Amino acid sequence: MSNITLFSSANVPAFARNNELSDTARALTGGSVSNTKRISIKGGVFRLVAGGKEIAAIDDRHLEVIIVKAAPKVSRIFYSASYDADNVTGPDCWSNDGERPDASAENKQAETCMSCPKNIAGSGQGNSRACRYQQRLAVVLANNPEGDVMQLTLPATSVFGKEEGDKRPLQAYARYLAVQNPPVNPEQIVTEMRFDTKAESPKLHFKPVRWLTDDEYEIIKEQAESADAQRAVVMTVAQSDGVKANVPKMVLAGARPMGELTKEEDAPAYEPIAAKAKAKAKSVVDAEDEPEVRKDAAKPSAVPAKKGKLADIVSDWDDE
Repeated sequence: MSNITLFSSANVPAFARNNELSDTARALTGGSVSNTKRISIKGGVFRLVAGGKEIAAIDDRHLEVIIVKAAPKVSRIFYSASYDADNVTGPDCWSNDGERPDASAENKQAETCMSCPKNIAGSGQGNSRACRYQQRLAVVLANNPEGDVMQLTLPATSVFGKEEGDKRPLQAYARYLAVQNPPVNPEQIVTEMRFDTKAESPKLHFKPVRWLTDDEYEIIKEQAESADAQRAVVMTVAQSDGVKANVPKMVLAGARPMGELTKEEDAPAYEPIAAKAKAKAKSVVDAEDEPEVRKDAAKPSAVPAKKGKLADIVSDWDDE
């Protein structure tokens, strides 16, 4: 019996169906573990991630899901440092409602999102803003509505923008469903997510596939009330993956004392700024695809895994 089959929900004994981590489990895991599962679109590939580790990936350019729940508002997230795969950290600041930083954010950048300097055009790459929009969804695979509820976090390019034929970003897709007679709710149908192969960065389009059956819809209503669905729409990706928060660095006035260098400090204490600077890449997010950026009139703008069928794997995927 494979480990996938062994720990399948169908094989869980009665005494373990409502399990929580025991003291023994917490001790052996180092005291911290995340059971949240999510779908990542990193690199233009659908990937299953659990506890920060990729479990499976699929080469297909589309995936059929059922949208179980959505965060009521578009969120915001800011990282002060560039992504480093060898040293993954949590965001410095984020907002679940797009209006104010979350109370648990370690390094709030402003009192409100509208007054934040990271919300000014040019604070990010090119003319973009450093603080980005995201939409969090809770989804299940269409062929396994009773299966795991997974988080899907969409970048701005997959959320905003205009439809082109039957290619619609998320908000345009929701509006398309809403104007039908009678209106169609996303949680009542199967939705196809498909990569835009012309986009420079991962970007999804959405289209309807079919109505749910009566039995499927009853399952989805129950899934929407689950703790997994609630976590999926309120947790950042870093929290879902169990990544530690990005603690602000301590800044001290004055120059660093120039004592005897250790072997690890053979390099000069300070490198020329020009040597450290890196050219910023062209922004992959078109400004007109996002809500209007706050303009700062008083200041000039800044200078410029083993692969297989994902649906097949997840249909009997366990809580490893």
